[in-house]
Amino acid sequence: MNHARTRNEADTRAELIDPQLKAAGWSVVEQSFIRREVICPGMILTGGKRGTKVDSDYVLVFRGRKLAAVEAKKESLSYTEGVRQAKDYAKRLQCRLAYATNGHEIYQMDMATGEEKQVDRYLSPDELWALTFADKDKAAPDYQTVWRDRFSAIPFETKGDWQPRYYQENAINNALDAIAAGESRILLTLATGTGKTCIAFQTAWKLFQSRWSLSTQKAPDASQRRPRILFLADRNVLANQAFNDFSAFGDDAIVRIAPDAIKKNGRVPKNGSVFFTIFQTFMSGKDEEGNDTPYFGDYPADFFDLIVIDECHRGGANDESSWREILNYFSPAVQLGLTATPKRTENADTYGYFGEPVYVYTLKEGINDGFLTPFKVYPIVGTMDEYVYTHGDGVVIQGKPEAGKVYKEGDFNRTITIPAREEKRVHYWMDRINPKHKTIVFCATQKHAGMVRDFINQYAVKKGWTTNTSYCVRVTANDGTAGENDLNTFSDNEKTIPTILTTSRKLSTGVDARNVRNIVLMRPCNNMIEFKQIIGRGTRVYEGKEFFTIYDFVKAHHNFSDPAWDGEPLPPEPCKKCEESPCICETEPCAECGFSPCTCPKPACPQCDQQPCVCLPEPCAVCGNAPCLCDSEPPPEKITIKLHDGKARQIQHISSVMYWGPDGKPITAKAFLEKMFDDLPRFFTDEDQLRNIWGDPDTREKLRADLAEAGYDDEKLDSMKALIDAQDSDVYDLLAYVAYATDPCTRKERVEKAKPLIYGAFTDEKQQEFIDFVLDKYVQDDVDELSKAKLRGMVELKYNTISDAAQVLGSPAAIGQTFKGFQKYLYLTA
Repeated sequence: MNHARTRNEADTRAELIDPQLKAAGWSVVEQSFIRREVICPGMILTGGKRGTKVDSDYVLVFRGRKLAAVEAKKESLSYTEGVRQAKDYAKRLQCRLAYATNGHEIYQMDMATGEEKQVDRYLSPDELWALTFADKDKAAPDYQTVWRDRFSAIPFETKGDWQPRYYQENAINNALDAIAAGESRILLTLATGTGKTCIAFQTAWKLFQSRWSLSTQKAPDASQRRPRILFLADRNVLANQAFNDFSAFGDDAIVRIAPDAIKKNGRVPKNGSVFFTIFQTFMSGKDEEGNDTPYFGDYPADFFDLIVIDECHRGGANDESSWREILNYFSPAVQLGLTATPKRTENADTYGYFGEPVYVYTLKEGINDGFLTPFKVYPIVGTMDEYVYTHGDGVVIQGKPEAGKVYKEGDFNRTITIPAREEKRVHYWMDRINPKHKTIVFCATQKHAGMVRDFINQYAVKKGWTTNTSYCVRVTANDGTAGENDLNTFSDNEKTIPTILTTSRKLSTGVDARNVRNIVLMRPCNNMIEFKQIIGRGTRVYEGKEFFTIYDFVKAHHNFSDPAWDGEPLPPEPCKKCEESPCICETEPCAECGFSPCTCPKPACPQCDQQPCVCLPEPCAVCGNAPCLCDSEPPPEKITIKLHDGKARQIQHISSVMYWGPDGKPITAKAFLEKMFDDLPRFFTDEDQLRNIWGDPDTREKLRADLAEAGYDDEKLDSMKALIDAQDSDVYDLLAYVAYATDPCTRKERVEKAKPLIYGAFTDEKQQEFIDFVLDKYVQDDVDELSKAKLRGMVELKYNTISDAAQVLGSPAAIGQTFKGFQKYLYLTA
């Protein structure tokens, strides 16, 4: 007789799936393990919430490698319900196989070949190991498999309860597989804040403990000596951070190569296993006659077995860089490059030198997984983003302005300076930040950074934020050791002063300050690589940090629209004539001017007879303005700069928030609203269903949770109400307006309309008094006050105790029914 399929998922696993796995040898065969793994915690949302975490019911591990992911469903469901999840988990974990099962049927999916089939049993550890590596090992030399097995056998140095994240383990394994295969140039590309130094440490740890070295790469049985490893950076702060992170090797094994120590000892240090230095130190050095003699030449070319090049896109692999000389000199070593930037024109040399990365983990993945912090972007447009100088403009202009010239963003604070313009910008973003939140301001030059620092400190005192003169400090190359000390203090999350740093380019990398909440861009940033790094200053996760904010005065947010922000663009279509991309056809010169491209003057405008056209736009027939101001927001507050001759320049700033979209790019509020319109039908089919859902506290909370999971969390929805001029309305009104163009009403109006219906259903005066109390809170503080989680606090606030309330309103159950029951009438009048 068939057993009724009544087991829940936990019982299905314990009584059906666990025995099947053990029968296949898992957790029975030596070095085989069955693990449940939390793959990622879920995207960070507002209100202390997270998106849905991703975890695998079973991960099958053998000899230190994850080989299969198993998704279990309760026995009454079809195994097909778990297929999508199993594939996702296996792909993330780089497993060869994915299994979906309900305890009765087992569906096996090969992630390498694409083969899918129903099977009678799970593969054993040895069978799965052979399947995973057999094809790779056929053409591989014997030493490759020996080193791979040795590397896998070395456990991670876990430093207490630390465990590698899934992408970190993937990167480490892929780098070690490349080393085992004898590759000498290896590249890892991972977004800023994802732990590249940790990956380098664990890779070096496994090489060190397995006694791998260049001399025994092809003869692993002869290995005795531990490898010598060099960590090479371009900034002391990065080298120092790595030195500290590698402390598990022991004080006798790690060596910091510094110029003062070399001069003191008269030679470079060679006693040690893991060395740390910067390019600049290696490039310095002079002989007895004062000639340049770089220190790196004091080491034999084959001294190091592995060289880790941190932030390798910044010069070490650049064909034009003198630093390339170091890498060429140590060419026998395996060179592992770490970078946060995908392949672009600006760093093509890096990828040309190292080749394609063996592992990539993008900014988008990090944010969606919940390992990096999401962000908002406020693009800010000012009326003095450009400036045309005319004779007589006054003394506030510094530099040597050229009459009639259009000065653009890139000119300000380089060839021309208007202090009042910078001061206004500073006041603008300072009026919008929390004064206790750590902030980094990127300025055009070191001098500009000093000026901005002074404006910040002056305004902070004026606003009563602080009396500490170090509230804001400048950290640039000119600030030397003092600046480094300020940076270290700023990076300490327990320290509150300094709170704001100004810089020019120094802090685009090398700042491990997890609690940065604001980034202010007051200088152009047209280089995608640098832009990614600047944004990376804020993406690190910190407790209580739900997002960080970018104040963009320089249109850098246009970089977000560049496909380079995340993912490679499609290759351009080849020329239809020469069939090459890019086109190599010879262009015909212009018949008039004889040049290609044509240099003929463009025709003048037929109206004003000017080129370019200087015609004024036609004024709006309604408001009389050009451009039209109909239905626009009230003009923002203006500030006037009085110039020498009494003429005025008006400065105003207009800001619009941008949101993080599910495709990994920030989108405008308008685009966010449009996307919301497309998505809402997934959650309710018509306005009646929305009304019914929203009128019940239980279903309303479920809908809010589902919306948050889809990217529409409470904070975003609340801020979106401002777009429809509904700040005092219920979130219901926003949803109904976006989905069905229903005019919103305020919470106060909603209550006034609903009271007759509510009083008709709840006729007891004591009930009505309690309901009025709740509605007053709703009008004041929004729909959160109608949550069942607020009921107890609401009752105690009005009646002191539950017992006192029960004497007036009846039993706790009756109170709950009243609280829940009246709410549906609140939305029947919508």
